[in-house]
Amino acid sequence: MIDKPLRSGQQVYARGRDLVVMSMVNPGAEVVADGHIHVYAPLRGKAIAGARGDANARILTLCLEPELVSIAGVYRTSEQALPDNLRGKPAQIRLQGDKLVMDPLKT
Repeated sequence: MIDKPLRSGQQVYARGRDLVVMSMVNPGAEVVADGHIHVYAPLRGKAIAGARGDANARILTLCLEPELVSIAGVYRTSEQALPDNLRGKPAQIRLQGDKLVMDPLKT
């Protein structure tokens, strides 16, 4: 569990487990986990879940504004704009086949 903001250039890796981040992931910062990633704050940097190939891993955040998200090697960058119903909102990202699926979370 990380409870301090992650700044540009910082990387946290949760080997063999989930990662819980209680503070902001700023642009240029990277969170990586072999399992799920939970960010209970804005996600503005990079989030890589299922780093060792776990296709069931998920990324959850209270504010989706990432530079990059990836699950089991399938990724999406900020070059592809997020839909209005997801940008800056609570969301869940999962892998379905070989495609990332992003769903809004109901609060």
